[in-house]
Amino acid sequence: MVSALLRRFLPALATTLLAAGVVAAPAGAAPQAAPFSVLGFYSGTWDAAHIAFQREASVWFAQQAAANGYTYTATNNWNQLTSITPSQYQVVLFLDDQPQSAAQFQGFQRYMQSGGAFFGFHVTAYNDAGSPSYGNWFHNDFLGTGRFATNTWGPTAETLRIDNRTHPSTVNLPATIQSSVSEWYSWERDLRQNPNIQVLASLDPSTFPVGDDPNQQWRGGYYPIMWTNTNFRMLYTNFGHNRMNYDTNTQLSSTFDSPNQNRWILDGLKWLGGGGTTPPTDPDTISPTAWVSMANKGNGKCVDARSAASANGTVIQQYACNGTNAQRFQFQPTSGGFTRVNSQLNAAQVVDVTNVSTADNAPLQLWAYGGGANQQWQWVAEGSGYFHFVNRNSARCLTVPGASTADSTQLVQATCNGSAAQSFRVV
Repeated sequence: MVSALLRRFLPALATTLLAAGVVAAPAGAAPQAAPFSVLGFYSGTWDAAHIAFQREASVWFAQQAAANGYTYTATNNWNQLTSITPSQYQVVLFLDDQPQSAAQFQGFQRYMQSGGAFFGFHVTAYNDAGSPSYGNWFHNDFLGTGRFATNTWGPTAETLRIDNRTHPSTVNLPATIQSSVSEWYSWERDLRQNPNIQVLASLDPSTFPVGDDPNQQWRGGYYPIMWTNTNFRMLYTNFGHNRMNYDTNTQLSSTFDSPNQNRWILDGLKWLGGGGTTPPTDPDTISPTAWVSMANKGNGKCVDARSAASANGTVIQQYACNGTNAQRFQFQPTSGGFTRVNSQLNAAQVVDVTNVSTADNAPLQLWAYGGGANQQWQWVAEGSGYFHFVNRNSARCLTVPGASTADSTQLVQATCNGSAAQSFRVV
C-alpha cells in the first residue's frame, strides 16, 4: 500500500535532500508546523472509471504530501471508520466509495462530530432508491443531497463558476476555472435551499450543453459541483470519474489535468487539516517565493522536467498537468527585471537554453545555475494570469514548437510572436 512504501522511503529521502541542501530551512526561519495526517479510503471494485481515479488519486496525494504539510495513508479497510478519531487522522478522504455498513457510517458520524475533517469525491455521494436507510444522515444531513437524480454522459471537461471566492479553499481561484474531465451528477435536493450548505462552485452557464451524448446531456439549469456543510469541516466535489475505453480498460483522461482544480484541492485540504492557505496574489504578477505551474494557453499542457529528473541536461518538455514537483517552478529575481526559473525537484537547477544559443528552436533543458544570461528569463504579463517568458541572452520567447499538442514535446526558444504557443497560465 502507498502508506507502507512512504513510511520506508520518506525518511531516507528527507535525509538525502537535507544533505544536498535542497530542503534546508533558511537560518532563523520559524519552525514549521507538524504535518497533519490524511487517510484515504478506497474500494477499487466499482466501475473502471472510478478505479482509475482512485489509483491516480492515491499516487497524486502521496506526491503532494511533503510540499503541502501532510502525511498520506491509503486503505481499503473501511472498518477503520468504526473506531477512528481526529487525533489519529485529522482528515479522511472517500475516493471511490462510501461506508459499507451501519457501524462504519456511525463511526464516521462520531468522527465528524468529534472534530474530524472530510473530503469526498464523485461517487462517494451516490445513492439511489435501493440504498440502505442507515446512510440517511450521511446523504441527507451531512452532504445535503438526498437521492441521486441524473448524470451526464460521456465524461467531459467543463467551465466552473466559483460561487464563493472568500472560502479558504477558493481564495486563490479566478471567477471561473476549467475542470478536468468527469461525469457529472445531480441530486433531488436544491442545495441552495439548505442553510447549512455553502456552494463553492457550480457549472457556469457558458458551459452548456454538458455531456457529449445528446440523450444524456444537461442543456441548462443550476448544478453545484463543490460545496461545504458549515456545521462541519468538510468538502465534497462532484468530479472524480475519468473517461475510459471500457473495451480495453484504458484510461483516457486524468482528474488532475486542471491546475486550478488541483489548487482548490490542495488549498481545501490544508484548510481541512487546520492550516491556512497562501494569500491570494495579483494574477498579473508572479511571487518570487511561490512554486508555480505553467500551463500553455494553446493546449493546456504544463511545462515539465522529463521523467521528474533534475540532472544537468534534463529535457524541459510539455506534459499533461499532474501537479507533481516536475511541473513546479520558482521565479527567483536576478537583476534588471529578469529571474532564474528554479525547479522544485532541485532549486539549484534552472531552465536553460542549450549551448547558450541565440537561435530559433534552440531546445530548453535543466542546468545548474551559473549566472548565465541564457539561464535568465523575464516574465511579461498578458492579463488574466497569462504570461510569456523572454530569455535574457536571446530576447526570444519560451515556445511550444509547432504549437504541438503532444506530450513529451521538448520546449524551445523562438522569436516572440504573441501566439498561444508562447502564452502560459501561471498557477
